[in-house]
Amino acid sequence: MGSIYRSEHMKLCQIFFQSESAYQCVAELGELGMAQFIDLNEEQNSYQRKFVNEVRRCEEMDRKITFVEDEINKDLVPIPDYNDHIPAPQPKHMGEMEANLEKLEEELLQINKNTKTLKTNHIQLLEMKAVLEHVTSLMDHQSKREAAMSISEAARGEAGPFSVGLKQEFDKPVRDENELKFVTGVIKRAKSIAFERFLWRLSRAKVFAKFVQIQEKTDLFSHEYEDKCVFILFFSGEQLRSKVKKICDGFQAKCYTVPENPAERTKLLNSIKIQANDMKAVIEKTLDYRAKCIHTAAGNLRKWGIMLLKLKSIFHTLNMFSVDVTQKCLIAECWVPEADIAQVKNSLHMGTIHSGSSVPAILNEMETEKYPPTYFKLNKFTQGFQNIVDAYGIASYREVNPAPWTIISFPFLFAVMFGDAGHGIIMLLAAAGFVVFEKKLISMKIKDEIFNTFFGGRYVVLLMGMFAIYTGFIYNDFYSKSINIFGSSWTNPYPKSLLEQMDKQGAESKTELSLTFPPEYAFDHGYGPYPFGVDPVWNLAINRLNFLNPMKMKTSILLGISQMAFGILLSLMNHIGNRSVVDIVFVFIPQCLFLGCIFVYLCLQVIMKWIFFYVKPAIIFGKLYPGSNCAPSLLIGLINMFMVKHRDPTFAFDINNGKGKFNTTLDTGAKYTYTDYDQCYLQQWYPNQSLVELILLLIAVVSVPVMLLVKPFYIRWRHSRGLPVDLGHGPEDEHGEFNFGDVMVHQAIHTIEFVLGCVSHTASYLRLWALSLAHAQLSDVLWTMVLRMSLKMGGWGGSAAVTIIFYFIFSILSVCILILMEGLSAFLHAIRLHWVEFQSKFYGGTGIQFEPFSFTKIIRVYEGLDQ
Repeated sequence: MGSIYRSEHMKLCQIFFQSESAYQCVAELGELGMAQFIDLNEEQNSYQRKFVNEVRRCEEMDRKITFVEDEINKDLVPIPDYNDHIPAPQPKHMGEMEANLEKLEEELLQINKNTKTLKTNHIQLLEMKAVLEHVTSLMDHQSKREAAMSISEAARGEAGPFSVGLKQEFDKPVRDENELKFVTGVIKRAKSIAFERFLWRLSRAKVFAKFVQIQEKTDLFSHEYEDKCVFILFFSGEQLRSKVKKICDGFQAKCYTVPENPAERTKLLNSIKIQANDMKAVIEKTLDYRAKCIHTAAGNLRKWGIMLLKLKSIFHTLNMFSVDVTQKCLIAECWVPEADIAQVKNSLHMGTIHSGSSVPAILNEMETEKYPPTYFKLNKFTQGFQNIVDAYGIASYREVNPAPWTIISFPFLFAVMFGDAGHGIIMLLAAAGFVVFEKKLISMKIKDEIFNTFFGGRYVVLLMGMFAIYTGFIYNDFYSKSINIFGSSWTNPYPKSLLEQMDKQGAESKTELSLTFPPEYAFDHGYGPYPFGVDPVWNLAINRLNFLNPMKMKTSILLGISQMAFGILLSLMNHIGNRSVVDIVFVFIPQCLFLGCIFVYLCLQVIMKWIFFYVKPAIIFGKLYPGSNCAPSLLIGLINMFMVKHRDPTFAFDINNGKGKFNTTLDTGAKYTYTDYDQCYLQQWYPNQSLVELILLLIAVVSVPVMLLVKPFYIRWRHSRGLPVDLGHGPEDEHGEFNFGDVMVHQAIHTIEFVLGCVSHTASYLRLWALSLAHAQLSDVLWTMVLRMSLKMGGWGGSAAVTIIFYFIFSILSVCILILMEGLSAFLHAIRLHWVEFQSKFYGGTGIQFEPFSFTKIIRVYEGLDQ
């Protein structure tokens, strides 16, 4: 856990492998997952590397596994996950893996080919069977007579739409029925009408067609039913036969030769029935055998995939190594966390033993000027918060990591915007469910991206729910309603008779009368303020928003400036870590002075106004404070500070000199007469306020050129003396050249960003107030428009509406709108406040992610659990 504050110390190591032990040593390092290898053969393409043939063989096996997986998916067979540990296969086992996969592929291909042929023949037999069963009815005497009449009419030119039915049957010449030829077959029913029309037009009505629908399914092994029908075509002469068969081919109609003799047809039908039954049995046995092969392959597919994945990744890593001139030694360079070098050496030792080699691998630590990658040791709790930081940018090497502070500040700022104890409880229960059943959910290996997003951030959501409950009690908001736990500090100062009289007047005038509680009389000063959070009486007050809005707005300013000030303090840790005195003296200190002289001063004013300025008259800082009408206006006071505007030193004049217009008595019993200024809330409220603010303003103004000018000229002075300089560009520094103009522009950008950012970022923190207001109002609207409406209903109908309809609607809308949508909005705004307002004060985010060679990571990507 110690390394979460700063990234681990990294070492560039050089490893010498003997060729015989290199594979096993890399496999052990893959199991450990603590070494990020550097490609030493970048100038070579993939075909020039040492292990290119092994990689090709792995790719060919990968293609075969993909083919087998496609066949399994075609049969809708589930592929179980493989959870046991699989050691990396030895190179000598590649031949056996290739042979097994090739045998399986050839077997499936042969089965598919034979099955396709058998199914085609079976369909043809069933179609032939249907033709033989229906051809007798199609070739009866009546059908032949109709065909002969139609063809003879066409021969005399009487066929067509205008001649049909104009003559009686006995008036038409009829050809000899024995001269007619016929063709039988099967065609799709959807094509039968177009097929008949095309024959009629092409042959000029000299072909007579009849169709009978096939009731039985001809493709017994297909899940889709295709409607087909048997056709018979009568025509005269052999010249039309070739044309008819070409038309059949064009419409994908299958023609079948049928004997004219009924006895022969019956004999052929019986023979075809036997053949069809025999072929059906053969197809079923073939499909059963294929199913066995598919199920066996499905059970081993993930195991084969992981074995091949490890094999291929090892050879891919070996291709990154350089080879010495003797071709007996491989040389690798890799980044390793300094604290884990002992584990890496142990893995190399185990790899040497398992390979049977007598020459151990040698690891040397190298001195280098290369920029190291960034690595933090994380656990399942801190991983979610580190992901939030990494989404902005990877921390520079040994830079202060914002994640530890984000663990607290992120869910807290979210809760400030989301503050509702009821909604926080729902969020907490959902996250707690993920945490309690996390082992079971991990073992299920759910690949849904949205689910994995919520599950990966379960501890973030858990803390968000906890803090939402906390801020909900601070705001005294529970589904937009307040809870009176400790008893209100406000009491009714009006007599009962007056209230009854006002109630009567309101009923007569049909208006709602309101009363104001004067704090001097209605507030119980002996009891004091409400012990925790907002007094519940404010939930009933008409001026509730007038009280809550200023409170939340000022609280947002206090939280925002506090977080920005903390970010500047964290930048000091970076400067100390970089041993940069110039950054400490001429950047950090001026930034603290600028922020403190203006914005921290504003925060102190807010706190002092809350503490000292009450509704009752008092002596504050040696001055008479007449009452709440003279409470200082902080916003206008800040504007007057920048404008250096003259202000009177007191709230009132003519104090106890006999000329005062007003009288007042303090709690101490002292009596005063005074005359207050017309705008007493704009006057000075502590001694020498104008002088103090002038000094603070001058310090803030002077700190800006100090931040802008000193550091660039100092860097220029160091470069002129040949000393190393930090250009502040992270890993690009080693390739960059010094240019004073670039340094000056870079520093000017940072200075302007800081100065303007202090103003804009302070205003940006007002989103804490705005979203809190929006969430509270939406919750109140939902309560008023849904639940309160149902509570007003009477009778059985009202009870049913409350228990079934409105509670259901209220629950659904609360979850969908107030928790999911509003929660997502608050989540995104909290991310914005951390990325821009907080991290910009100290976090560069220009580092390089440490990506070690790890089988665990590779397998999770293969299984679709990571990207």
